[in-house]
Order: sequence, then C-alpha cells, then structure tokens
Amino acid sequence: MALDLQKINAFICENRIEDAINVLNQHIAEHGDDDVALYERGKLYWRIGDRRSAITDYNAAVAVNPDSPARRALEMSTDIMNFFNPDLLNP
Repeated sequence: MALDLQKINAFICENRIEDAINVLNQHIAEHGDDDVALYERGKLYWRIGDRRSAITDYNAAVAVNPDSPARRALEMSTDIMNFFNPDLLNP
C-alpha cells in the first residue's frame, strides 16, 4: 500500500489532524522504514504540540534516509528547544 498523501492532506485541510496521524500510524505499522511517512507524522505531532513524538519521528526518518527533509526539521526543532532568552524571565 502506497502512502496516500492526498488523503492525509485532505484531513489536514479539514483540520482532522488526528485522522491524518491515524492514517500515517497504519502506514508506518506496515512500512516502518518509510522516511516520508515518519517525517509527515513528525510534522503533525509538532503541530499539535507533541514535541517528543515529533523529534522521535524526525530521528527515525533520518536513520532510514540521512538525506530526508527530516534532518532539517530535526535541526530546527533542536534549535527551538535549546532557545533561551533570560529577558523573557524578567520582564
């Protein structure tokens, strides 16, 4: 079964993020080495605020394909998580 990005994008457009994640979960259960599916699910996890799952998926996608766009997403998420601004603590 090929990854149905159109169906996933339709769910996203309808703001049915959990349904899109469920489609990706099913695909990943059958094809665990699909870096595109892992990357797409990671983006959705990031969108709903589940940073840990997003970073886990980005890491898994990079492990499967070092040239995956997940590498850049992983770098950006690490930068965001490491950001510290002491001025925000003392307004």
